Amino acid sequence: MTTPASSTALLMIDFQRDFCAPGGYADHCGGVAWSRAIVPAAQRLLAAARAAGIFLVHTREGYAPDLSDCSGPKLARSRVAGAEIGSPGPLGRLLIRGEHGHDFIDELTPLPGELVVDKPTYGAFCRTSLEQELRARKITTCVLAGVTADVCVHTTLREATDRGFHCLYVRDAISTFDPALRTACEQMVAMEGGVWGEVVTTDEVTARWFSSPSERAPVS
Repeated sequence: MTTPASSTALLMIDFQRDFCAPGGYADHCGGVAWSRAIVPAAQRLLAAARAAGIFLVHTREGYAPDLSDCSGPKLARSRVAGAEIGSPGPLGRLLIRGEHGHDFIDELTPLPGELVVDKPTYGAFCRTSLEQELRARKITTCVLAGVTADVCVHTTLREATDRGFHCLYVRDAISTFDPALRTACEQMVAMEGGVWGEVVTTDEVTARWFSSPSERAPVS
């Protein structure tokens, strides 16, 4: 099965220092080894997408400095988790737009011209212009990679599916804190004949973007 590049978007979800670097939000909740482990696969995926001419979308979760766009229940949950949104940390205030931790990790920094979607939400479609951007380019397939599997990735996946996009869930480029949750998230996608799309690997999805091995993008 092929996935035409002209109608495909790659959504790189929340590869931010707050989730993927020491001292950020995730590190306060239980470390970043789980997110660092998928960075090499995400790099290969991103390089292949660029070579194939895939439309690139990079998302960042973050909130206004005065927390006016962060709900009370969400703020309370983060406090219970030990990483209160807006509290100070080594990378700046946690999950606050404009802070060092809010920005992308060096390995997965967007290039000029690639779409960056800032969201004060878990899902990338809620309260953003993402759907309009995809419709304007006649995108029909969304390939998803990022963190965390059970929160921002799955929320975006479900939003995209409800809007009629076909989704590919790149399992080796998606992770979360708990290995059991990561497995469960993959299993949920494949249930009922693929209720939320297809579960694929980086190699499997990139192979669909190139018609022969000689045309495949470098993966180093």
